[in-house]
Formats: sequence, C-alpha cells, structure tokens
Amino acid sequence: MSKTIKVALAGAGAFGIKHLDGIKNIDGVEVVSLIGRELDKTQEVATKYGIQHVTTDLADSLALKDLDAVILCTPTQMHAEQTLACLKAGKHVQVEIPLADSLAGAQAVVQEQKKTGLVAMCGHTRRFNPSHQYVHNEITAGRFNIQQMDVQTYFFRRTNTNALGQARSWTDHLLWHHAAHTVDVFAYQCGSPIVQANAIQGPIHPALGIAMDMSIQLKAANGAICTLSLSFNNDGPLGTYFRYIGDTATYLARYDDLFTGKEEKIDVSQVAVSMNGIELQDREFFAAIKEGREPNSSVAKVFACYEVLHQLEQQLNANG
Repeated sequence: MSKTIKVALAGAGAFGIKHLDGIKNIDGVEVVSLIGRELDKTQEVATKYGIQHVTTDLADSLALKDLDAVILCTPTQMHAEQTLACLKAGKHVQVEIPLADSLAGAQAVVQEQKKTGLVAMCGHTRRFNPSHQYVHNEITAGRFNIQQMDVQTYFFRRTNTNALGQARSWTDHLLWHHAAHTVDVFAYQCGSPIVQANAIQGPIHPALGIAMDMSIQLKAANGAICTLSLSFNNDGPLGTYFRYIGDTATYLARYDDLFTGKEEKIDVSQVAVSMNGIELQDREFFAAIKEGREPNSSVAKVFACYEVLHQLEQQLNANG
C-alpha cells in the first residue's frame, strides 16, 4: 500500500488532539474527517489542523469515498460499538484504550476483526512509550527479568473533567480504563499470562457512580507479581508511575521518561523514531495497514487483558 492513508478521527477532545499532533509527524497519512459531539467546537479544531470534513455522526465519515481508516478517541462506553461499525464498513480502526467496557464487547470486536481481516488495534500506549520499550528490549535481550511491578495511577477527578480540565460528557472508570494499561503491560513485559488477580475498592461516589479508589494485585505464570494503586481522589502529582523491580536493575517509568531506581535519568531518545508514545502508537497502526500485518496491541493481542478486567469486576461486584 503506497498511497496516502486517509483517516477519520472521532473525538476532538484532549486525547484526539494528541493524536492529531502525532499524525502531523507521520508521512503518507492525511486526516480527512473529524467527528465530535459539538459541531462548533469540532469545527474549531478542524480549522486549526486543516481538516475539511466535520460532522457529529461517525456514519457520515464512514460513508466518505476513499476513507481507509478510523481512530476512535470517544467515550469508553462507545468504543466496542463504534469499532464494530468501522469494521463492518470495511475500515481499519484504532480505538483508544479501553477496547470495551465489558468482556462481551471485547469478544464481539475480536470476532469481527477475524471475520474481516482488517487491522484493528487498541491504544495500549504503554507498549509504545520509549521508557517501556527500553525495558522491553532489556527483557527480550535476556538482560533483565521482572520480579515485581509497583504501579500508581493517580488523578484528581471528583468532577467530570478531562485532561485539559474541561467538562466531560461521560464518566471515566478506574478498572475498565486506567487499570487496563497496567494489566496489559504487566503481562506483555513479563511475556507470561496473568494467572491470579485480586481487587478491592473504596466507596462509590454518590454522583459519579464509580469507585474513586482501587487496589489490584496480579501474578503472572512465571511468578512475577504486580501491585497497582488507583485513585481519582489524589490532590497531588497526576499520572501513572511504574517501578520495575528486576533481577539486575530497578527502573522508574514516567510516561515517556525512564530513570534508574536511584533517580538517574536514562537516555531513551534512541529507542524509537520519536519520544511521543501516542505518535509511536499511530505509526504502528499505519505501518500495519501499509504492510498488511497484525500490529502490536491488536485487539486479539490485548484481549487477555479484558478477560482479567472482567474477572476483577465480578470479584468487586460479589464483594459489594
């Protein structure tokens, strides 16, 4: 595939803009359509990035002649349904994490991808951040093995706001969204499936209807363990911080940056062609389309993560 890939992007919010910024650096790709909930705000973003077609309906974009692919940065609750719509319309699709907010939704997407043979990828960004890629390269080279991962995912979300502090039309979720990053990257880095998973959660927020604090324990078949702490109540530094404790080193990963256990910065600038994990994620999506291959973080490769999330949800529901 040598022609320019024509892509539609659904979701003109904080994360959609991150993708638009990343795509600007990728040759052979053109964003031809932007879909958003509010037409005026979507038009404003489209004008800034030179996107000609603007709509509030994904179906309008899917009907465009010569459209090749879609990137979905829409509310979690819409992910599975919209991914299915893209595949059924014959379009390659990358859906932001999570793939779905239920095991049934994830299963339906994986089945449809197998039926169509199209590229269907989920935005499990931790597989692409240079910091985590560096650790992965050390593992695959046999120089490092994980004994334990300690992960903190902390936000301050007592109201429905996005990463830009703007009002959000949907409710985020610690388990189905934020835990998905760690559950997936733990098994991916260990190269071993998760065989044990436990979770407890704090009180349900009276207005948002979600748990604001959660603790998760994981164990891989190879014996490695992971402890994950999540909170929407944290009034302090925000984000996700990974501590990899291994047999030969300790690494601290903070998004695209990496440090030793003694806070010495590690140069990861040569790990990939960019220091931007979202751009690298998009590069993998478009490369897989052009090369006709399965991408890293394809829906099939990340499906095991959603089986674990489903198990944890059942456990939390049973415990009240």
